[in-house]
Amino acid sequence: MTGVAVRVPATTANLGPGFDALGAAVTRYLYAGVAPRSGEERVTTQGEGASEVATGDDNLVWRSFVTFCDRTDIAVPDVSVRVRNEIPLERGMGSSSAAIVGGLALARAVTGASVGDLDLVRMATDLEGHPDNVAPAVLGGLVACAQTDDGDLIVRRAQPADATVVIAIPANRQNTHEARAALPDALSRPDVATQAARAAHVTPGLIGLWPVDPRVAGDLLHEPARFAAMPASGDLVQAMRADGIHAWLSGAGPSVAAVAADNAALGRIEACAREHGFEAAVLRWDLAGTIACRDDVCAFAGSGGCAACPRARL
Repeated sequence: MTGVAVRVPATTANLGPGFDALGAAVTRYLYAGVAPRSGEERVTTQGEGASEVATGDDNLVWRSFVTFCDRTDIAVPDVSVRVRNEIPLERGMGSSSAAIVGGLALARAVTGASVGDLDLVRMATDLEGHPDNVAPAVLGGLVACAQTDDGDLIVRRAQPADATVVIAIPANRQNTHEARAALPDALSRPDVATQAARAAHVTPGLIGLWPVDPRVAGDLLHEPARFAAMPASGDLVQAMRADGIHAWLSGAGPSVAAVAADNAALGRIEACAREHGFEAAVLRWDLAGTIACRDDVCAFAGSGGCAACPRARL
């Protein structure tokens, strides 16, 4: 078990008008691995938020690990968990989703339980509450989530069009629960029709069927209320859209995400982010989703020594 480790990507949800439906994975990661239990701490963490997260049995990665064992009727092994996190906390980049998926995926790898990715998404949704956050963390790429009338979760994955993804990250944070509480309870019928039309425009555009027009890529459900609460983020989104860039509030914010099809657009996005006081993290779409490496078997290369192996990051 000492050689088991997982890598989970950060995510950006909504992608404009896809509230609670669309999400995509990006190349920032949470790494987690197990070791024989020693000492009092259940979890040791390095990187983003290391001084803030719990180190005992109430740690989110560990609680998710235990949940997987409980759901699969497997005894919880007495191990310690090591975490290295690159995903900023409470910035709309799926840090909680990555922790949940990391714990579940690590337990699957450690126990060898026969649980498919869709069932892992369902478990993670039960814990996190929103499939658009956890599904891309499990599957990678661009993910669309919907529920049937009887509550069954339908998930579809596509490969986004090749592009550079910029996450503009501010210094301040935004609690997701507080951001969700500010949303309206309903939209008017014209607004519902507009929202649906915009989602229908943006989704094929993200996989390269046509260029996304930022003038019809905005959201009517969550952005107005959140822009009022996070005016700096709203100003940045509007400035980028006015410059012809497809930009959106990443998750519940306050980070802003944007896609650049070429170097000229990338330069404009970075400059705009700096002008508004945001750090510009230049990333790519993550297409692999969560990977797990056991001992000397690399999830990418099939043997040891891969530069991307999560074990090497712990």
